[in-house]
Amino acid sequence: MADARSSSGDPARSIALLWRDPAALPRRGPARAWDLDSVVAAAIGLADDGGLAAVTIRAVARAVGTAPMSLYTYVPGKAELLDLMLDAAYAAMPRAATSGRDWRERVRAVAEENRLLFAEHPWAARVSTGRPPLGPGSIGKYEHELAAFDGLGLDDVDRDACLAFVVEFVRAAALAVQDAADARAAGQDDARWWSEAAPVLERVLDPAAYPLASRVGAAAGAAHGSAADPDHAYRFGLDRVLDGLAAFVARGRAGTTADRAPARPAVAARGPAEPAIAGRSPVVPAATECGSTDPAVAAHGPADPAVAAHGPADPAVAERDHSDAAAAERGVAGPAGRLDALDTEIRRGRRARAADPADPVTSPHPRPGGTHDDTAPGDRTA
Repeated sequence: MADARSSSGDPARSIALLWRDPAALPRRGPARAWDLDSVVAAAIGLADDGGLAAVTIRAVARAVGTAPMSLYTYVPGKAELLDLMLDAAYAAMPRAATSGRDWRERVRAVAEENRLLFAEHPWAARVSTGRPPLGPGSIGKYEHELAAFDGLGLDDVDRDACLAFVVEFVRAAALAVQDAADARAAGQDDARWWSEAAPVLERVLDPAAYPLASRVGAAAGAAHGSAADPDHAYRFGLDRVLDGLAAFVARGRAGTTADRAPARPAVAARGPAEPAIAGRSPVVPAATECGSTDPAVAAHGPADPAVAAHGPADPAVAERDHSDAAAAERGVAGPAGRLDALDTEIRRGRRARAADPADPVTSPHPRPGGTHDDTAPGDRTA
């Protein structure tokens, strides 16, 4: 669970302070030896040393050498102060110049930048940013990181989702590192813990009853010197994240991802009475799948004897029509839903081909214009 949430205070006051709107700062009163930037720096220092629990208005006032009531004339409360802290940390992040480099290198650089941020400011990983601080640091970070996905053919929603996927992975990995550090700080490192736990476990554990757990656990422990290695988990996981994004991007470029197909309202109402559909094979050209209105495409089917043979009586077609109608009514929500739709489409095509040995796709001489997707459902990663 997150220790705190950003943008949980007065949004108008927070945004004004984040952008240093002069109207949000006091203009009367005695000259001060500190300003808003000094307050934010002091708060960050307290959080770096003692976590967010150490950041109180009283403690920050003490750090800058003033009374709490004076501090309130600048910052209305801890919620707004937290937004200022996060935004300042984001603004200070190093940003690698990766223009012209392969997209994997660009995304890896984004991951490393966030990992360094969470290492230098552990408290930042424990703040929920579902509502991000809307300041120049946060928006500048977002702008920089989105550019890592340039040239991949992603629409705006998918680009945002891919970035969130990467940053959330890094945040989770950072929390695992912090938890391991907290355990060591408690006075018991992993080697000492295992030396105490292993003899007791040997007396109660029957390896024959848990062969996989016994064998794999022993191998991993020997490799990492511990029951878990957060650094190895991060390196391994980031490679898998990049592999998953590569597969997602490749499917988009090949035009086989469901999120690239426009909505097809006519599909919900289609049925055997529609000539172009009634005579269509279970495997159709991509243009027809996207609901093309090209007369040449619409007329495809009845003139082709192999296709005309697959009429409405074909169970695979009937099932496909029913599933497509249900999908059109249901809609697809988000990348995960779109990948599930792709999975369903692949399975449906396989069932249709299995039901018809003479199908053009599976025959030695496939009909020109047919499509075939060899991606197995188990290979889906995103």
